[in-house]
Amino acid sequence: MSAKAGLGRGLGSLIPENFDAALLVDDGERIENLSVTVLTPNPEQPRTVFDAAALEDLAASIRRHGIVQPLVVSPHQGEYIIIAGDRRWRAAKIAGLKTVPTLVRTLKELEQLEIALVENVQRVDLDAIEQAVSVERLHQQFNLTYGEIAKRLGKAETTLSNIVRLLQLPEDSRSALQEGRISEGHARQVLALKDHPEKQAELLKHITAEGWSVRQAERYVTSIKAGHVETKVVKTRLAAETPETKRLSKRYGTPVKIYRTAKGGRLEISFTTDEDLQRLLGELAD
Repeated sequence: MSAKAGLGRGLGSLIPENFDAALLVDDGERIENLSVTVLTPNPEQPRTVFDAAALEDLAASIRRHGIVQPLVVSPHQGEYIIIAGDRRWRAAKIAGLKTVPTLVRTLKELEQLEIALVENVQRVDLDAIEQAVSVERLHQQFNLTYGEIAKRLGKAETTLSNIVRLLQLPEDSRSALQEGRISEGHARQVLALKDHPEKQAELLKHITAEGWSVRQAERYVTSIKAGHVETKVVKTRLAAETPETKRLSKRYGTPVKIYRTAKGGRLEISFTTDEDLQRLLGELAD
C-alpha cells in the first residue's frame, strides 16, 4: 500500500474541539515520542502549500494543550515517513517541540489495519457511534478522504459525512444513542442545535422523558432556530392541536392539525372517504 498523506478537508466542521481523540487509538498501543528531526513528510503528500496563519493557530493550541492525537509514521531508511499528521508535525516545530507522540507502523501493518477497519465499518452489529469512530480512524490515520472511504464501503459520501457528524454530539446524547434511548433521526435534530447547547440538553430530555417523535423534535428545532427560545412558547408552537384547530375541527366535523415549519407551516384537515373530501371541499369553497 502506498503511503497516503493530507488531512483532508472540512475536518473542523466534522470533529468538535472537545472530540475525544483517544477513541482513535487502540487500547494497548504503545505511543513513542520521536524527535521532530527524524520525521519527514510523505513524498506522496499532495499538499505542498500550507496556510501559515492556520499553522500558527495550531502551534498556539499545541503550546497550550500539547498534541492530543499521535502522528502515524512508518520507518524508512533510518527516518520515519509521516503517514498522518503532517500539519501537526509542522506546527509542533513552530511551537518549539523537540519530540512528538507517534504510532510507528510498517506499511504492511498499515495495510492490514486499513483492511480490518474497512471490514469493521461494514459489520452489521456496530452502533452508529462505533461506525463513526471507525470511519474517522480511516480518515485520520490513513488520510483517506471521506469520498475514498465511501467508495470502499459502497456508501454515498453524504451518508458517510452524516455518520461522522454524530461524533459532535454532546456526551449525554451520544450515550443515549448508543444505548438505544434515541434514534439517529433524534440525534441529528440534537446536532442541529449545536449553537444552543442548553437547548440540546432540553431536547434530549423531551425525547427520552416524554417519548417525542423525530417529527416533534424537528418542530422543536425549527422553533428554536426561528428565535422562539422560551420553553413555554416553543411547546405552544409544537402543539399540533390549538384552540384554533379545535374550533375548525368542530366546524368541519373532522380532525384539523397545524404543523409549523421554518417558514410558516401547514394546516392539515383530515378526511375518511372521497365523499367526505367532496363535502369538505364544498364547505371550504363557500
